[in-house]
Amino acid sequence: MHARHEQLFLWLAAAVPGARLYGPYHHGGRNYYQWMVRGHALREYLWPLLVDALPLLDDHVRGRILAMAARYGLPLGAGETPGR
Repeated sequence: MHARHEQLFLWLAAAVPGARLYGPYHHGGRNYYQWMVRGHALREYLWPLLVDALPLLDDHVRGRILAMAARYGLPLGAGETPGR
């Protein structure tokens, strides 16, 4: 994401233990950060936040999260696990 979102990235880095923030990068006229979360940090910290926020998200983002849940068998709440 664009470097202008630095405060969001700093918050994410603090809110999701185990996540990594890289950058800022300046390449090809772009100024950006890369934020990455995988494994335990994704399942235990970020995933519950995303599931709770589903009603607030736009259709495109919601669809991508639901597809990820189905692909990886991640729970969507109340013990529901799609694709397993």
